Amino acid sequence: MNTILRYIFLNLFVRLIVNIILGVNVRNRDRLPEVGPAIIIANHNSHLDAMVLITILKQKAMKIVRPVAAMDYFLKNPLLSWFSQKIIRIIPLRRDVKFVKEDMFSDCYDSLKKNEILIFFPEGSRGEPEKISVFKSGISRISEKFPNVPIIPVFMHGLGKALPKGEAILVPFFCDVFVGNSFQWTGDRGSFMDMLGTRMAALEQEGSYL
Repeated sequence: MNTILRYIFLNLFVRLIVNIILGVNVRNRDRLPEVGPAIIIANHNSHLDAMVLITILKQKAMKIVRPVAAMDYFLKNPLLSWFSQKIIRIIPLRRDVKFVKEDMFSDCYDSLKKNEILIFFPEGSRGEPEKISVFKSGISRISEKFPNVPIIPVFMHGLGKALPKGEAILVPFFCDVFVGNSFQWTGDRGSFMDMLGTRMAALEQEGSYL
């Protein structure tokens, strides 16, 4: 039943919003992963971000994609928690594990071992519309543990205006998605974060010319 509900929600409801109301244009769509394991890295300005990234994938990839999101936000509402984990299939990320003897990314590791595709927002939370905030280093820990898994950088332009942080009403606004070339673990966390920053800045620059 959950599989059917997921298909209906993503392919009928979300695709309607993405393709008709927003008119999302994807540049270099062929760079998106079709199989896992893989990690899509994107800027984070809107509640729509994960939904757009899921629905621009091919059907085969849509079945194995797992957005990573903060657990504390989705646990506020039992219905939202169920829907997010069972239908959208988020991986809830605990941000309060500093006093707990466990790795906060353990579920992400399990997902990659199952050859799934992660959607990861290294900024951690939604920031200023159309701007990239400072990246947190958590993604480098995941990549270090899975050095052969490709990282696909994506910059989304316009979603921060269509449904920005703190707003509940969707405003029709044409959106562009820029997909960069994939890269892998560079050998150390410092150079990896530098590489990620460079790739994302280049994609952001593409969006600035619109």
